[in-house]
Amino acid sequence: MNLETVKEVLRPTSHDQVTDWRPGYAWLAGGTWLFSEPQAHLDTLIDLDALAWPALVVSDEGLEIAATCRIAQLHDFQGPPEWTAVPLFRACCDALLASHKVWNTASVGGNICMSLPAGAMTSLTSALEGVATLLPRGGPPRQVTVLDFVLDNNRNVLTPGELLRSIHLPASALRKRFAVRQTSRTHLGRSAALIIGTVAQGGSDFRLTITAATPRPVQIGFATIPSADDLRAAIDARIPADGWFDDVHGSAPYKRHLTPYFAEEVRAELALGEPVA
Repeated sequence: MNLETVKEVLRPTSHDQVTDWRPGYAWLAGGTWLFSEPQAHLDTLIDLDALAWPALVVSDEGLEIAATCRIAQLHDFQGPPEWTAVPLFRACCDALLASHKVWNTASVGGNICMSLPAGAMTSLTSALEGVATLLPRGGPPRQVTVLDFVLDNNRNVLTPGELLRSIHLPASALRKRFAVRQTSRTHLGRSAALIIGTVAQGGSDFRLTITAATPRPVQIGFATIPSADDLRAAIDARIPADGWFDDVHGSAPYKRHLTPYFAEEVRAELALGEPVA
């Protein structure tokens, strides 16, 4: 869609070249949502591609994912052999309501900044203990976990003009085993529930991350893999009856029913060959 109100596109080579921020400005990464509907309140786009941030940077500490990294780049990433959680990247990319053609344009950061309950990049990076680096206007960088980044449906912690720079996934999380369950009411539709479990070798540090079924990511942790009853009790204690996301992609009662069912499948899969608490 043509954005007829946009009169200027800025292409800074450093984010700090944008010294002022005013209504009418918007950061542009992939732009797949930005160009999907009228944006009458915008007159200036600031193109992030000119910043030339490396899409994916591997280090001993983990993986740095630039906000401008394309979904296709993340999907095709291989990673060191000891990073056993990397196949989860592809599973979450496949959960997106988007074609492979869109993957080559859409950005990881854009999906997270939209902060939709079914944002699969939010699901992925919160499950793998991601930490986001944010660049405020006129202030030093700050960090926030992806779990805390999303506040509610289409709402996050970003202040006006603040920019998501990257998401860091720690190597310890990337070395974990994982299990995932996802469902949509329609074929290739938006997720009604996307449930991810991770556990370290030996069955320690079990984490269950619930997304799409709730307005924001919910993560429940245990020192070791819990029993089925303990996990169900933890879900019921953590998510109140009115804490489920109700929309056209699935009612709140439907999601409230699905989540414990999928959570138990995830727990049982990860418990194979491991001691149960």
